[in-house]
Amino acid sequence: MTLPVPHLICFALYSTHHAMQQVYKPLLAEFGITYPQYLALTVLWTTGDQTVGQIGQALQLETNTVTPLLKRLEVMGMITRRRDTGDVRQVRISLTEAGVALQRQTAHFPQCLLEKCDMALGELEALRDGILGLRENLLAKPD
Repeated sequence: MTLPVPHLICFALYSTHHAMQQVYKPLLAEFGITYPQYLALTVLWTTGDQTVGQIGQALQLETNTVTPLLKRLEVMGMITRRRDTGDVRQVRISLTEAGVALQRQTAHFPQCLLEKCDMALGELEALRDGILGLRENLLAKPD
């Protein structure tokens, strides 16, 4: 039996993802960064210096996807990229002063999102946890 598109969980997640990006788009436009760039910066804001691979792992993206967005952030002066002294195969990413300043400038984003969602913080946390559980279940099941 084929369900109508609005009844598909995959469509609910897909369309919600797009709606979330639309909420962030005007917030990020002021700073000239994209949503994926914001996520990469958030990794650095919360964990400090990381390798490209570690950022990719945190975002569940391949290195060849993360590298171009990091290069653009470097051109914008938000990060620096340098070879790891312990393993020259690794590229380490660090925030610049401008990247650190951007964290302060975007600190209101979570509150904006909370207001836009019109849900209590506990409800959003429960929803997030449920979605993460679904993702883990999907990844854990072999083909």
